[in-house]
Amino acid sequence: MSYAELVATDVRLRVLQALECDPDYSHNEDVVRMALGAAGHNISRDLLRTELYWLQEQGAVKLEDHDGLIVVTLTSRGEDIALGRARVPGIKRPGPR
Repeated sequence: MSYAELVATDVRLRVLQALECDPDYSHNEDVVRMALGAAGHNISRDLLRTELYWLQEQGAVKLEDHDGLIVVTLTSRGEDIALGRARVPGIKRPGPR
């Protein structure tokens, strides 16, 4: 696995974990980007959107466009992935809590 692929798997997991921690299991893309920055992933909005659409294709999140701002909501499958109960190639498996 290349370095870029390793980073992408961690970014995807961190997105799911940030959503799992929220009482509504939902954030807008700006908040998700700030959460990723706090985890050491300072990525562009374009790259974030690419990863969000990839996660949606995997059934881990739902995306809604609100006047150009994307709102990301965790699905039950995404919660299982974030908590390590399910595995998806391309998403890092979380360590034990």
